[in-house]
Amino acid sequence: MNIITNERYRQNYHIMPPRGWMNDPNGLCFFKGYYHVFFQYHPYSAEWGPMHWGHVRSLDLVHWEECPVALTPGNPEDKDGCFSGSAVVKDNKMYLIYTGHHYVEGTRQQKFWQNQNIAVSEDGLHFQKYDGNPIIAKPPDDNSDDFRDPKVWHKKDVWYMVLGSQDKSKQGRVLLYRSKDLFKWDYLKVLTAADPTANEGYMWECPDYFELDGKNLLLVSPQGINAEHGMFKNIHQTGYFILDQDKDSKSAFHELDSGHDFYATQTCMTEDGRRIMFAWMDMWETEMREQSDGWAGTMTIPRELTMHGDRLYAFPIAELKGLRSKLLFTQNKLSKEIIFKSSSHALEINADLGWANSKTSIYFKLSDKVKKQILTIEFNPQERKAYLRRMGEDGERQAPLSLMQQLKLKIYVDSSSIELFINGGESSFSERFYAEGGLNFNFSSENLIRQQLNVYCLKENQ
Repeated sequence: MNIITNERYRQNYHIMPPRGWMNDPNGLCFFKGYYHVFFQYHPYSAEWGPMHWGHVRSLDLVHWEECPVALTPGNPEDKDGCFSGSAVVKDNKMYLIYTGHHYVEGTRQQKFWQNQNIAVSEDGLHFQKYDGNPIIAKPPDDNSDDFRDPKVWHKKDVWYMVLGSQDKSKQGRVLLYRSKDLFKWDYLKVLTAADPTANEGYMWECPDYFELDGKNLLLVSPQGINAEHGMFKNIHQTGYFILDQDKDSKSAFHELDSGHDFYATQTCMTEDGRRIMFAWMDMWETEMREQSDGWAGTMTIPRELTMHGDRLYAFPIAELKGLRSKLLFTQNKLSKEIIFKSSSHALEINADLGWANSKTSIYFKLSDKVKKQILTIEFNPQERKAYLRRMGEDGERQAPLSLMQQLKLKIYVDSSSIELFINGGESSFSERFYAEGGLNFNFSSENLIRQQLNVYCLKENQ
């Protein structure tokens, strides 16, 4: 088993692997008093490998308890990996529905096939794979070999499943299935697919379909969307479509987060009816410095999803306020520049700023203990954009900014991540960063007319 050799980048309040590699969140659900989050996991090294399902649980969505590994590959139905999937509760049992991955022998892992499987638990900790697996043995005839990431839900005495997929012409799509009992599934149709004349991707991963405020939403992670107009600059994207089932149509694709490090969302309902979301806070083919310390990967904080017209907002859940330990810094007097520093990397920053006209930008800067720049964000009301710039190649990202003379920010900082939310969640940036020692923060603008800043230290080593 892999071991941690250095704690310097270990997170305080984010979900991360106990050791080894983490990617997609899986199996979000509430069962017997606990919220459960599973994740793609390779415990034997800090590199991607044969996928297991790691597992944590929480009473409050804030403090997380490590649980035993839920799924281990090696059975005939999942010989080379237990890929992503979801969890549901039925008859006081938890069911994990997941993709079995198989390499074709003699192809050096260049060719594969995938099926769908199920495992059951009575206590939410120990899982038994179904003897009759696979529950879906193969994709439709017009599909490619990419056939994975089942998300299952229940409606009007019927179970439904969406699957990430690709047709034989290499266009991304999502498949829809139906079942009465979770074990026998009927293929219904292609729920929706990439327009071959548009820029919508060659493979769609990690679909999640749900209704919110009267809208039918499909969250999905397309691979192969080309950068355009300053957007879609990551190697792969994650965002949403609004579907109109009556007209068999969909909206334009919108990114859910504009940062460098955000992929593979999954949602679930809380006990009180909120739709919350997690994502993997990393990106394929990027540097992950913690790998040299024996681990890799972290989740975002949980975010509540709400609709505002035809826009989906994502904002930190209210329970995170329970992490506050003390007020580190406050200021409400007008100044062209606010500077503060922190020896802790566990912070919540709340800023309410306003400026007199649309020609003046507001800047937020983060630097390390020797004032070497980590990132800068420019909030430009004239262009209605927020621009994030970090050091290194491909450093710039941008997000829409709608409110012209008001800027409300909520920022969560941890040992090796920062998540910044703009105007109640209309836009966000999720970023990994690597700095040891204290941090320096700076807000500046030439023409502010309102300024309120509160910075809280958060409890460490949760």
